[in-house]
Amino acid sequence: MVGAQVERTITAFIVLWAETGRGAVKVTGLKIQARNKTRVNVFLDGEYALSLSKIVAARLAIGQVLDEDRLEALRQADAEEQAYERALKFLAPRPRSQVEVRRRLQQHKVPDGLIDAVLQRLRQAGLVDDTVFAGYWVENRQTFRPRSRRALQWELRRKGLDSEAVQAALAGADDAQAAETLAAQRARRLANLPEVEFRRKLQDFLLRRGFDYDTIKATVDRAWQASQATDGGA
Repeated sequence: MVGAQVERTITAFIVLWAETGRGAVKVTGLKIQARNKTRVNVFLDGEYALSLSKIVAARLAIGQVLDEDRLEALRQADAEEQAYERALKFLAPRPRSQVEVRRRLQQHKVPDGLIDAVLQRLRQAGLVDDTVFAGYWVENRQTFRPRSRRALQWELRRKGLDSEAVQAALAGADDAQAAETLAAQRARRLANLPEVEFRRKLQDFLLRRGFDYDTIKATVDRAWQASQATDGGA
């Protein structure tokens, strides 16, 4: 019984020493910044020490004693939170691939370890998914700016997607249909040109979008014939 009492006393002493020993400081103030309501100024031992995001500052309380390890953990948590918020802003306009998010954070000098943590949080929240992103990218292109399968594949690989995600996204891509859609749009602007110039300009246009020779030739032939039929009908 005495031994247990002594053990408890020693444990309490160790805890007290850790809390009040060299390097330990006490939280004496927590104030939301006037110009940035998402940040909290932290005062230690009566003096301003650092600012933290509200979600990290919520872990603190007036009178709490912090040692150097705890302070460093708070700084790291705040750095991660800032990187996470930066990633969310980057994702706001449209979906992004994981590599795109990593590159953006690297541009802002975020350490790789923090980037890994941020990406894990984004994946868990369903905010980054390379398979979903690849499907979105191909659908968007087919709707607004059609490209060949080869061009789409190149774009997706540039965004860091692996072969499996790329192939899944391109499963329904149809070069003939995409080329037909593009040619129909472009042909209206070329309708008054002589045949040689019409063909050359439309061929170059489709070539720049990655279509192969056979697809281009067949598409240009049909576009020219359609333009002549339209002129004849007029």
